[in-house]
Amino acid sequence: MATLTQVDDHRFGSSIRTVRLRRGWRQVDLAVRSGVSRSAISRLERGHLDTLSIRAIRAVASCLDIRADLVARWRAGDLDRLLNARHSALYEAVARWFRSDHPEWVLAPEATFAIYSDRGIVDILAWHPGRQAVLIIELKTEISDVNELLGTLDRKRRVARQVAAERKWPAGFVGAWLIVAAGRTNRRRIEAHAEMIRNALPAGTSGIRAWLRDPVGNIGAVSSWAVPARSRGSRVAVGRTQAV
Repeated sequence: MATLTQVDDHRFGSSIRTVRLRRGWRQVDLAVRSGVSRSAISRLERGHLDTLSIRAIRAVASCLDIRADLVARWRAGDLDRLLNARHSALYEAVARWFRSDHPEWVLAPEATFAIYSDRGIVDILAWHPGRQAVLIIELKTEISDVNELLGTLDRKRRVARQVAAERKWPAGFVGAWLIVAAGRTNRRRIEAHAEMIRNALPAGTSGIRAWLRDPVGNIGAVSSWAVPARSRGSRVAVGRTQAV
């Protein structure tokens, strides 16, 4: 009896073959365009995805304008719920830190916006009434695509004043703070794209902390934050920022 994974693999292979034929390409034509061998194309179309690398699969799919996404499934239960719980724990830690160290800031969680073609959700929208400064906080428990992440954050930063104005928050200064959950994988990805991230978000933890105390001027910053662990019957421990 075929498993769900086998069915998905065969369906993906059939999709590759169907689009290839629709374009009038032979397997060898697709092989040349993608840089993958013809035998690999044949195995892919027959659903033998486990014999190819992810890079090869994406190269073939890209040539056909097919988007190949990886979907993680967890046997132990609801993976989305687990990921959301970690994101919520990170939010609670950051919000608690603001209440403790920067009570002068007003926070709005999951602030939605729709300004012309720009639509989205700001994880935490923060406003400093005294300085009339607005801060876009992006929380990431896992970094997958750095380019997309920075592009999305830049788009939110551009509309920050308008998003704040919808809440009757006048804002002259704008800050953007990317907070990434501490961990080896995220650290490696940040290090691999250090220059790109530094150009977009030049300030670090010390810089954003100084700005939060007196938010004059615009700022872009990135910090690593220890995600608090929740144990049964205990309170969530507050995580702390770490230098990036």
